Amino acid sequence: MKHLHPIFLLLMILLVSGCSSASKEPIHKTGFYFDTIITITIYDKKDNSLLEDCFAFCDKMEKQISRTIPESDISRINNAGGSPTEVSATTIELLEQAISYSELTNGAFDVTIAPLSKLWDFKNNPGNVPTEAEISEALSHVNYKNIIIEKNTVTLKDSEAAIDLGGIAKGYIADSLKTYLLKNGVNSAIINLGGNILTIGTKPDGSPFQIGIQKPFDKQEKTITSVSSIDSSVVTSGSYERYFKVDDNLYHHILDTRTGYPCNNDLLSVTILSEDSVVGDALSTACFTMGLDAGMDFIKSLDNVEAIFITEAYEVFYSQNTN
Repeated sequence: MKHLHPIFLLLMILLVSGCSSASKEPIHKTGFYFDTIITITIYDKKDNSLLEDCFAFCDKMEKQISRTIPESDISRINNAGGSPTEVSATTIELLEQAISYSELTNGAFDVTIAPLSKLWDFKNNPGNVPTEAEISEALSHVNYKNIIIEKNTVTLKDSEAAIDLGGIAKGYIADSLKTYLLKNGVNSAIINLGGNILTIGTKPDGSPFQIGIQKPFDKQEKTITSVSSIDSSVVTSGSYERYFKVDDNLYHHILDTRTGYPCNNDLLSVTILSEDSVVGDALSTACFTMGLDAGMDFIKSLDNVEAIFITEAYEVFYSQNTN
């Protein structure tokens, strides 16, 4: 029985040849937020205050929407016992987007998955598999339709329901950071929030950024394929990110909202390519839950969204030629 630390999407940045002088070096900042290491790299401006502002925003958002921080908006909603809770406009906006993707995916992505998330507790769980009765009880409170929003007030119709924005928050935050940097004249940058990569423009020489998709469970973190990214988002969800094993059975953190158990559908990871990171965040989870065939059909029904599916046999399936 082994509890492994998460392994995140490997980012390959092919730097511009000849940029050895200090004046052409990018600026960057790294920190730990949202249970992952994040890095923001700016290639065309030397203003470190922009990085400081970005990380201040990440700190603010984490304190505002984390379900594990007692004073956050989400914790106050979850602990209100079904009473109306007044929250910030930003939280309302994020919740409305989360509900819209819950509806779009028919609950494959469900923002009220918190009862199941807390039950399995993959961050701290040394290998305890919940009982069927516990899973059934938690699952009975998972239904995004229990969220009622009226102006700046949120109410949960089911007092035992609870919100978990972990499946969409990083995408929303990445998009917000990109908007801020663009407004401040940045035209070449990478925002890396763990499994969420969002590029601004191109590399300084005008060529696309090359984003490597990690081979799941590879101890050397080798890539299995890569994609070109210009002013776009690359988001991966995978069973290898957080899991534990019991008696050779692997239990991972992507939970099936139909069964309450980790998804069991022959997939190891799903990568979503889109313009906005919030789209990739929600849909990577949803498509993993749907499985290869249903997930592929779903992606093909959407405009301006592509996907890469990797199976347990390490076969790579593309919704179209993404390279």
